[in-house]
Amino acid sequence: MAESKALFLDIDGTILREDHSIEDSTKIAVKQAQSQGIEVFLATGRPLHEISDIAEALNITSFIGYNGAYALYQDQVLVNETMPAEMIEHYLKVAKENNHELILYTNKLNLLTSLDKEVVKQFIDYFHLGDVQLYSEEFANDILGITIMNVKPKEPALYNLDGDEIYLSQVNVKGMEHCYDVIRENVNKGIAVEKILIELNISPDEAIAFGDGMNDKQMLAYVGNSFAMGNCHPELLKHSRYQTSSVEESGIYNGLKTLGIIKDDD
Repeated sequence: MAESKALFLDIDGTILREDHSIEDSTKIAVKQAQSQGIEVFLATGRPLHEISDIAEALNITSFIGYNGAYALYQDQVLVNETMPAEMIEHYLKVAKENNHELILYTNKLNLLTSLDKEVVKQFIDYFHLGDVQLYSEEFANDILGITIMNVKPKEPALYNLDGDEIYLSQVNVKGMEHCYDVIRENVNKGIAVEKILIELNISPDEAIAFGDGMNDKQMLAYVGNSFAMGNCHPELLKHSRYQTSSVEESGIYNGLKTLGIIKDDD
């Protein structure tokens, strides 16, 4: 087995439990990986300006955010892929016609199509979002990611755009199943991981990744040792090499233990 040199960790449902806490076992696992010289990245659909507390708790300084649209290795920007303005315009139109709400992320801001709808308030509260404001056209060229709220099961297809390779990934969080992240086939966590590994001269066989949602599928498919969490979306198992226990049952710790990175139970 190749020596492990990089570790990519999704946040919601992988690091964070349902009550938003981090298991002590996860903190131990990350610390042991770091002590062995493994570069650890948070790899999330969340905006990076909203995860500083998680990064601090785990002593992590490198990130993939916005489902792969932006990536930092320490202070170096390795990926910065904003969405086309015409895509933003299309999504705003479809959302308005179907009583959906959008949250659009820049690398500094959370922009919403409404601040007073109940579904929006629930989203802000659940993800503990800080500063939020209404979207305006001045930000059309700065959007790195979008989450759509209040979407019924058959409605994601409404957002299809001819010639645009995207899919909507259901948020794998209890109570947030009506929310979908917009994922671009040419901008996603897997491609961000690929770019990072090339920059760091690390092969995919030397990388590990953990995830639970369908926005993690390209990332898990790309690395040599990938783990779908026990609480994962069932379809994700097709894209991972292993399945570990759930986020509530030391999934990251147990996964790294199977690779020999966790040495004991201390």
